[in-house]
Amino acid sequence: MEKVLIIALALAMDAFGVALSIGINCAVKRKNKVYFALSFGVFQFLLSLIGAVGGYFFNNYVADIPNILGGGVIAIVGVMMIKEGMESKDECILLNPKMYIILGLSVSIDALVVGFTALHDIINPMIILMDTLVIGGVTLVLCLFSFYLSRYAKRISFVAKYADYLGGIILMFFGMKMMFNM
Repeated sequence: MEKVLIIALALAMDAFGVALSIGINCAVKRKNKVYFALSFGVFQFLLSLIGAVGGYFFNNYVADIPNILGGGVIAIVGVMMIKEGMESKDECILLNPKMYIILGLSVSIDALVVGFTALHDIINPMIILMDTLVIGGVTLVLCLFSFYLSRYAKRISFVAKYADYLGGIILMFFGMKMMFNM
């Protein structure tokens, strides 16, 4: 169980950072934050489950292509947030319902790889289900905590004034970290 908790915490760190950068955006409301947290948790669960089942059946090594793909998407969203901050539009890209799926998948692609490589040796389907539920649950809780922390970060006038830029830069760095395994 402790192995799974360590894996869950490691997988949730990307989602935690992305949630923090989303949370400092003043346009993102509580309802949106809950949807993002649910999306991140559900996709961490689903992709780690798919990876574990796929790894069990195929039992081979997966290249780093998923990390490059997910990191690229997150970096692009970061660039879009910075662009949005420069344009001073009333509409926030993060409020587009498609972003729940796009970002949920992006921060969870590594869960697919971890499921494929670390959880594939579990034979009992109930243990696989429980382990992947733990991974999704830890991600959900950490994302909710991240959004809670972002409430206080927004009170800092510099953060509130430049939230789109800060959030975009953070997302770009997370994306590059995923792509280049920094």
